[in-house]
Amino acid sequence: MNVLWSEEAGDADRPLIALVHGSMDRSAGMLKLSRRLDSDFRVLRYDRRGYGRSFPHPGPFTMAGQIDDLVGLLAGRRAVLVGHSYGGDVALATADRHPDLVAGVAVYETPLSWLPWWPNTTAGSIAVAEQRDTREAAEQFMRRILGVRRWEGLPERAKETRRAEGVALVAELSDLRDNQPWIPEHITMPVVTAYGSLASPHHLRGMRHAAELLNCPVVELPDCRHDAPLSHPDLFRTAIVDPLLQAVGPPYSDIRESAAPRP
Repeated sequence: MNVLWSEEAGDADRPLIALVHGSMDRSAGMLKLSRRLDSDFRVLRYDRRGYGRSFPHPGPFTMAGQIDDLVGLLAGRRAVLVGHSYGGDVALATADRHPDLVAGVAVYETPLSWLPWWPNTTAGSIAVAEQRDTREAAEQFMRRILGVRRWEGLPERAKETRRAEGVALVAELSDLRDNQPWIPEHITMPVVTAYGSLASPHHLRGMRHAAELLNCPVVELPDCRHDAPLSHPDLFRTAIVDPLLQAVGPPYSDIRESAAPRP
């Protein structure tokens, strides 16, 4: 049995929000956002299979496996899903297949790499091209995402951990490129898509295109890059999550007065 690491915060009797992280990330990247939400909601965050405290994991690193993991953690509870990058595809695919469990979905800079116009020069596309050497694929991905200076400044143990996660990275992104994970017509609950004003062109185009497919709002976060849930958690909540919760309606729209945000 392969156990995923997960954590829940907030009162158990409050509406549930599940946060889903992206490729080569872990639930810690959603911690600041969780802290902006857990005074009003029950918040679930977890390390997806093959990453962080859910490493090692034998896979498979397919979307079907990702959906099974999230559904298992929901344990029959209805939730609003918030997905960052690849985590947005997990959220939308779960909404597609299990609409009874999903009240609404917010996605930020989620890749649409199965579409023919998606560029082959993104960090993810380059990682897939390096799939014969998953360690090298992971390193090159992190160099693109973090920048060379930040990567070089990491302790060697941290670099080795990230290289080992390349198995999950390459497999899940290869599967995403080859298999469309969700069908727009199947997703009938409220959705919000979003990107940062400093986004790469493909993420900007992707989120606008997803909004058209899903007939939903698209939000631009000013002065934000790909890491907005971590870098701008207050803005992420007020500009993306709160409007979604209002669209979902009670009990999610019955937002109580929050305590002062924590750092």
